[in-house]
Amino acid sequence: LKPSWPKSSWFAAVPAASRPAGFGSTKFLAAMGISRDSRHKHRKTGGRRNIHQKKRKFEMGRPAALCKMGSKRVRPVRCRGGNMKYRALRIDAGNFAWGSENCAKKVRILDVVYNATSNELVRTKTLTKNSIVQIDAQPYKQWYLKKYGVDLGKKGKKGGKDAKDGKEAEEQEKKSRHVIFKLKAREAKQKLDPAVEEQFQSGRLLAAVSSRPGQCGRCDG
Repeated sequence: LKPSWPKSSWFAAVPAASRPAGFGSTKFLAAMGISRDSRHKHRKTGGRRNIHQKKRKFEMGRPAALCKMGSKRVRPVRCRGGNMKYRALRIDAGNFAWGSENCAKKVRILDVVYNATSNELVRTKTLTKNSIVQIDAQPYKQWYLKKYGVDLGKKGKKGGKDAKDGKEAEEQEKKSRHVIFKLKAREAKQKLDPAVEEQFQSGRLLAAVSSRPGQCGRCDG
């Protein structure tokens, strides 16, 4: 709060060396809190309301986390009732599920490509719920190869097979006849979306974040 005595006396009393940035300004003196009350709002008819009580602790708000990409940095926040929130400030990986294949893997987050709220969040690479991100496709490629015997990273099926004929022959020698037939049967029933296949070839998959990084400290999707 602003001191009652004149500014000239107390401002001069503080040595210049120990004055922080913005010292003496109105912003420095009155640090305003974030409040979620509706007393400051106008009535439906447009009239001003009389403020008859102070701000309350239960109406308190906190600054946005604005979680960015980077090495993991999560801070615990003690909330009302002794509950805890985990504020992710930086995060670089998360668990992402491939729903149609019933497969979830922990993968690196490579880039933020779209956010419905604002392009500013894309420019600053801010991770929020429902951000569209690019993730590393390698763990899913390995899983798909193990389950279906198909390498999704190859550009063209025929060209790829000719180029890596020797390798495939070695791999097939290691597998039993039963396993080879089982993989072929799975592959016959399997149908992969061409758009997803194209993403696998680039090595980056598009995914939507379904968790709230600023609340639970995780970035899953």
